Amino acid sequence: MKLYSDRELAGLLDRREFRLLSQTADSLGLECYVVGGYVRDLFLERPSKDIDVVVVGSGLEMAKAYGKALGHGAHVSLFRNFGTAQVKQGQLEVEFVGARRESYRRESRNPIVEDGTLEDDQNRRDFTINAMAICLNADRFGELVDPFGGIEDLQDRIIRTPLDPDITFSDDPLRMMRCIRFATQLNFYIDDETFASLEKNRERIGIISRERISEELNKILLSPVPSKGFIDLDRCGLLELVFPELYALQGVETVNGRGHKDVFLHTLEVLDNVARQSNDLWLRWAALLHDIGKPRTKRWDNAHGWTFYNHNYVGSRMIPAIFEHMKLPKNEKMKYVQKMVDLHMRPIAIVDDEVTDSAVRRILFDAGDDIDDLMTICEADITSKNEQKKQRHLDNFRLVRQKLKDLEEKDRIRNFQPPVDGLEIMRIFGLDPTAIVGELKSAIKDAILDGVIPNEHDAALAFLLEEARRHGLEPVK
Repeated sequence: MKLYSDRELAGLLDRREFRLLSQTADSLGLECYVVGGYVRDLFLERPSKDIDVVVVGSGLEMAKAYGKALGHGAHVSLFRNFGTAQVKQGQLEVEFVGARRESYRRESRNPIVEDGTLEDDQNRRDFTINAMAICLNADRFGELVDPFGGIEDLQDRIIRTPLDPDITFSDDPLRMMRCIRFATQLNFYIDDETFASLEKNRERIGIISRERISEELNKILLSPVPSKGFIDLDRCGLLELVFPELYALQGVETVNGRGHKDVFLHTLEVLDNVARQSNDLWLRWAALLHDIGKPRTKRWDNAHGWTFYNHNYVGSRMIPAIFEHMKLPKNEKMKYVQKMVDLHMRPIAIVDDEVTDSAVRRILFDAGDDIDDLMTICEADITSKNEQKKQRHLDNFRLVRQKLKDLEEKDRIRNFQPPVDGLEIMRIFGLDPTAIVGELKSAIKDAILDGVIPNEHDAALAFLLEEARRHGLEPVK
């Protein structure tokens, strides 16, 4: 991080949007501060688009005047019930709120709000690093107000609440998720008293909506090293409450001296491996869920030891219920995650055996445009501590990738449809839409995938006529 003097902060804020905020506040006789994440990210030298402004007085009045000062294209939205407002102009987005004090009822995270001072407003902030404010009034422009030592906590990379963490987390339990999320995003540590309060207040998470919890999980997943967040969720006892299916992956059983790997720790290793390769949220969800079916399929076999037969299929069937419970979108994103979970064992099965053209064609057909993502998960799934075995698998995966490239160029398998379709089959043989039409179409598809015939119309038609004769069919005259 970088330390700035008040003069240097004034220089960093010497931009049209902040100068107009300063002029508007002074014209109305209001104290005005930029607060929260924007201030934190200035010191961390992180990009931050959203500007949060606290006004000692009416945030609504300030927003209306600021929108007028911005001029053409400024759009002002007032949320009178909450005492907040938003002003947008192009890429600029400024949120306004009047300084306030808050009190809470135990059964709700919705506060009882009263007008307050800047001190009251900073007292209600979640963490010290988010409680800093910079004055925008002309006579104090650039002055940092940091009553809780947020700068020192930024330097020490500490997440800590401004006041008693038991009150902070009990009042608004979503802050427990935010605590872990910020620690994960910034690679900070949670101070001991604050972490102990997470453990103590974890049951309070029950009053938070699934949507808000999932928003925080998504942000953890999109962090540089997402495993850190899930380990902290587990350490404080929140994981079992917010994601029981993931919690169930933990532990190792031993029979006759033979154990299996801890699937939870393995999953987090795969997730981090994928995170190093891709920022795609849904690919990271697929990595997190790729072995989610293992607890339900775990069996001891005297001949083979621990087995997890069909865990990929069982896991893919679990995903709609998980997405429903998490209030995640049940659309093509969910179907994508299902497909990745269902197919993730297929390339691994190939590298254990000979890499045949037929097997590669079928993976290419089933994965379609998502084949590269599937290979990313499969390569990330190699977490063996045996470096020789790990390297052998990676070398084989490179061979699979090359075969995928070569066969796609040659056979155009990705997302292909058989060159003779059902309508043509019905026309040639004078058939109605019956089961035999589907069987003939599948036979053509299998012949192409197995390399029996090329992916071309004339070859497929010749194969069809021969296959149809086996079923006693002849073309109509």
